Amino acid sequence: MAIIGTVSGTITVEAIWLTRFKKPSFSKDQAMKNMQSLRILSIHGCYPWASLSDSEDIPNGSVEYLSNNLCWFVWHHYPWKLLPENFNPRRLVHLDLQSSSLHYLWKETELQQFLSLRRIDLYGSKSLKRTPDFKGMPNLEYLDLGQCRSLEEVHPSLKDCKKLMKLNLPYYTKLERFPYDNVESLESLDLKFCSSLEKFPEILGIMKPELEINMSCSGIRELPLSFFDLQPHLTLLHLNGMENLLSLPSSICKLKGLVKLHVSKCSKLESLPEEIGDLENLEYLDASYTLISRPPSSIVWLNKLKSLTFKKYKSEDRVNFVFPPVSEGLCSLQELDLSYCNLIIPEDIESLSSLKHLNLSGNNFEHFPRSIFELGALRSLNLSDCKRLTQLPEDIGCLSSLKKLYLKGNNFDHLPQSISELGALRSLNLSDCKRLTQLPEFPQQLDTIDADWSNASICNSLFQNISSLQHDISDSHSLSLRMFTVEHPGIKIPSWFHHRGMYHKSVSVNFPENWYVRDNFLGFAVCYSGRLIETKAYLIPLCNRMSWMIQNLSLTNHPKYHTESTINFFLVPLACLWDTSKANGKTPNDYGIIGLTFSGEIKDYGLRLLYKDHSIGTRRSRYNDSEHHNEASCLSSKKQRSGSNVDAPVNPEILQLFPTSPGFV
Repeated sequence: MAIIGTVSGTITVEAIWLTRFKKPSFSKDQAMKNMQSLRILSIHGCYPWASLSDSEDIPNGSVEYLSNNLCWFVWHHYPWKLLPENFNPRRLVHLDLQSSSLHYLWKETELQQFLSLRRIDLYGSKSLKRTPDFKGMPNLEYLDLGQCRSLEEVHPSLKDCKKLMKLNLPYYTKLERFPYDNVESLESLDLKFCSSLEKFPEILGIMKPELEINMSCSGIRELPLSFFDLQPHLTLLHLNGMENLLSLPSSICKLKGLVKLHVSKCSKLESLPEEIGDLENLEYLDASYTLISRPPSSIVWLNKLKSLTFKKYKSEDRVNFVFPPVSEGLCSLQELDLSYCNLIIPEDIESLSSLKHLNLSGNNFEHFPRSIFELGALRSLNLSDCKRLTQLPEDIGCLSSLKKLYLKGNNFDHLPQSISELGALRSLNLSDCKRLTQLPEFPQQLDTIDADWSNASICNSLFQNISSLQHDISDSHSLSLRMFTVEHPGIKIPSWFHHRGMYHKSVSVNFPENWYVRDNFLGFAVCYSGRLIETKAYLIPLCNRMSWMIQNLSLTNHPKYHTESTINFFLVPLACLWDTSKANGKTPNDYGIIGLTFSGEIKDYGLRLLYKDHSIGTRRSRYNDSEHHNEASCLSSKKQRSGSNVDAPVNPEILQLFPTSPGFV
């Protein structure tokens, strides 16, 4: 693209706005110099120009001329080391040179005056060696020097920018010294990943608006005692990942406006200040992955606190974590994470009347106080990986609001029947529970289950439960069936399904002889991966003169999100296919094929005949496997099962779906 070329009348051009192009082309004529009225120049959305510095299209050193009347100057991936020597845009308001190749913004032979300048964005300018003198920018409000990896310090004149509202210096890995900063207008200070910065910056003045400070993963060793005395309006303090931080000063508890405090992954931090309860407006406290084992008793005074976490890494060598008596405190707490803490649970935990999410995974308790089951607002309970917990009490059925229950990696050999009383439960995680061989009766709303699907007993137990939930199936033109979603890494259809295959628009499976056992046969268990909107099921007779049984099936409980490890189960009861009015005195054993057609995007599928007595299904599957070699097919049926050869009218659409089914060869 030719950006600057031979142009006549260019003196009247006031704005140039260029986006989405790959390679610019520059010429050395007077076109740009003639644009003395140019006020807006915006070049962005193009590919990086790192390889263009030696191009014939770009002169060495700098672009030759830029209008001094520019008010708005945007040039992403600016390819030169310098701006033009005579470039002095005193009316400049907005300067955005992200990912530039600049070494210096302006040469400091004389102080530049930019009284109108409000914003400087040099993010990602990795070759920038020095910032400009800020004395001539008294109205600067926004400065972004993030990922300017060659910078070692910021010009000390930054303290003169009393109107600065946002200062971003993230990933400024060589920054060792930080100038005094005036916070009279500051709203956000971002110093995250400044790993060489060991001293907290000196702050001048008392801030007026709400201030957020992020020093996550910086190298700072201690926080100044005096700073927090002067900043009552600080609302957010991010200290995550400060591995050199040994303690928090007690003066931090004077931050009456503090709403969020994050000290996670401060791996040497052993305690919180005793006066932590004085933070009367604190709503979020994250002290995960620290050495804290005894929170101060005053923590229960934080009656606006909504989220509290002290979770630890998995470890065999852990001290006991002692949570103080609740004593009717923490009345607004909604989320509590004490995972892998080697926890001693407070007996009065039922006082947390607002608690919605409780994570106690990875702890060593053998039992827990029954008062937990008085948490009427609880929606999510995580008891995964509690190896010493061998059973759950029947009282768990009292958690009437519980929607998610995580029991992964435990040593249960059975689950209490009261789980069926959890009327709000939607998700149950039983994966890696190796001793568990049977699932409990399901509550009505459950639709997502994680378990060991390589275990045939678990699969059979799942469908026995589904069958009991669908006991009231009745004939209708279009039948709704409940669908269950499970996580199964690798998207392998469980081997419990004897008929498995890749996606086709239709699937048909031959029945073994005498497949139907009255009062024992429950239906057809179906499994698939992918997206399925609806399906149609057929019972195809051995004899052409008999009617097909056909039913449209609409699936409910479709998952909101599909992942690469999601598979879905549903059961087609025989009752929904069998139409006595069409049977003419025949029995299901006079039908030799089950057929399914799909609407949606199916990757893999599985099907199995389901019986109350699991051994019956196993014996019949062995017969069927020897004929079909574990592949769902209608191509290998034997001639003696083809029925009468008497001609009969057949729906041509069905013939197309199952072109080689018995009786139509």
